[in-house]
Order: sequence, then C-alpha cells, then structure tokens
Amino acid sequence: MKDEDGMLEGLRIIEIEALGPAPFACMMLADLGADVIVVHRRNGQRAPGMPERSLIDRGKRSIELDLKSADDIAVLRKLVARSEALVEGFRPGVMERLGLGPADLAGVNPDLVYGRMTGWGQTGPRAETAGHDLNYVSLSGAAWYASNPGEPPFTPPTLVGDIGGGALYLVAGILAGVMAARAGRGGTVVDAAIVDGSAHMMNLLMALAQTGGLSMERGQGLLDGPHWSRCYACADGGFISVQCLEPKFYAAFLARLGLGDDPDFASQFDRSAWPRQTALMAGIFARQPRAHWEALFAGSDACVAPALDPLQSSADPHMAARGVWQSIDGVLQAASAPRFSAEPDKAPGGIPARGQHTDAVLAWLEADA
Repeated sequence: MKDEDGMLEGLRIIEIEALGPAPFACMMLADLGADVIVVHRRNGQRAPGMPERSLIDRGKRSIELDLKSADDIAVLRKLVARSEALVEGFRPGVMERLGLGPADLAGVNPDLVYGRMTGWGQTGPRAETAGHDLNYVSLSGAAWYASNPGEPPFTPPTLVGDIGGGALYLVAGILAGVMAARAGRGGTVVDAAIVDGSAHMMNLLMALAQTGGLSMERGQGLLDGPHWSRCYACADGGFISVQCLEPKFYAAFLARLGLGDDPDFASQFDRSAWPRQTALMAGIFARQPRAHWEALFAGSDACVAPALDPLQSSADPHMAARGVWQSIDGVLQAASAPRFSAEPDKAPGGIPARGQHTDAVLAWLEADA
C-alpha cells in the first residue's frame, strides 16, 4: 500500500481521526515508513484552529467512513484484519459504544495492537472527564518547574504533554506491542495516558533529587534557580538561553563575558547568591542585541544559544545545515526524526485531502478479499 520504503516498511496502522497527540504519533510512524491509513469522519468538521489539510496527516492515506454506518464499520473491520495496529484518541468507552473496542476487534485480529491515547488514562477518578495538555502536565508534576520563580507554571504548548508525554509514549507502546505480537505473544491494548508519560519524563529530574539537586520549592533546584540556567532578554527584544551546569562550562561562560575574576559570580552553586547574580546577569544581557551575544559565544563551550521562533530557527546556520526545517507547498514543517545511517534523509510525505484514498483503499480491500 505504501510507495516509499522506510525503517517501518511493512507495518500497517489504522488511525481513527482524533485530536492532537494521536494523529501526531501516527505522523511520526508514517515518517518512519509505516503505512498509516487515517479514517477521517465522513463530512466531519475540522478541529478548531486546524487546517482542512493538516501537516500531521503527511505521509498517510485518507479514507472517509461513517462509523455509525454498519457498512462502513464492516470496511473498518476489514482494514483491522489486514493491519497490525489501530490508534484511537477518544474518551474511555466511546469506541466500545461503536462496537469497535479491543474486545470487539480481538475476534477480527487477535494479534492487533490497540493504541489508546487519552489525557487521564483508561482508569481512575478523572478518566471520564475533559482536560487539555496543561491540565494533564499540571497534575502529573511536569509543569511545576516550567517557569521562573514567582511566575505561574506554564509549559510550551503541547510539547511536554500532548507530544512528549502522549504521542511519543504511544509510539513506543505501539512498537513494543507490534514486536511482542510478531514474536507470537498476541495482541495488546496500549493505555497511553499523558499524565503517565509526562510523570515518567520527570524521572531524570527526580534523579537529581536523590543528591539534593532538585527542590520541591521552585527556584531552588539546579536547573530552575541559578543565574546560569535561564533565558535573558536582550536589548533588541530578542532572547538568549544560558545553561552552563558543569563548572568548566560556567568558567567558559564567565570568560567570554570578561567576568572570570569578578567576585559577584565566583560562587556558582550558592543558592543564596542566585537572585542577585540573576539580576546582575539580566542587566548585562540587556545592554546588547541578541546578535551581539550570538557572535560573542559562537564556537565556545559556554552553553549559550539564541531562543528563536520557528521561522528564525529555520534560518539558523546549524538548523539549515541539518535540514531540520523545511517549507513544502508553502507549509513550514520539521523533518522526520530521528535519522538512520541505513536510510538517506528524505522529504516528508505529502498531505492528503480528506478521503483522497477512499476508492483506492476500497479497491485494495476488495482485491485482497
């Protein structure tokens, strides 16, 4: 069914149209070569703020079905019989009410990996309630260190929850389930909850807590309190990021600023000095535009980088050299990741129109019957 080869060639996944993390996970699987057939709702309305043809559908095949139609449900069951995984992103119980839950489809394909993407999970007191990215990561603890001390926690929209704690954990779960099924262990249900994944992502920080490097008080940990671990405003309104944790990198940072012998900055890990050091450093960076600081720290191990918007990032020499950002048909988008030595880099797949492949998929099912 899929024209291009890839690391996941031969893996077919059925995606039931949903919001956010579920289609993102399937985009990533399609980027890596899986044959993803997305089931778009017949005459369905697009989600608020989303385009008619969304780039997170790139590389997929689109078929339109009405899952309240017996004939279309029969088509979906045929697709499931010929696939290794199914992904859905509804609240618990919705697919069961359609007669398409894991138990319903086990008879169609006992080896099916059934991926379920939710915010709160399939079980627990909040499982049936609504929520969004910020709610999930707030409850999980992942938003706690997300802002400077004294400011309300706020994470980059969707990245920590929907994508990090949700979509990427769903991808890992799908691939683990497929490996187990191919080894003869049968199908499984993947309960990918954003609260679970985003909490799991905290374990690197929790390791710092074992040595006192993480405090439950915001602004007192190694990564959220020091003057050497934050972003600063520059004279032109741009921003620069600094995070020189190791003493040798901190020394390189001070040397570039001509502050190697300045007693105000001699103590790197004195928590009581951090507020004053932060204020002094903010004054320093405010004196010059961002380009000045970029040039000053270029090529050094001071662990300094500009804080860019996506369009600025696409023009950065390092990002451009790696081809991270690409503009395809006028749509700025990031290339597939990760990369593989066994496979050349290639442009992302095209963005299908809703239902673009309906006739072709139906013909394939009929021929394969």
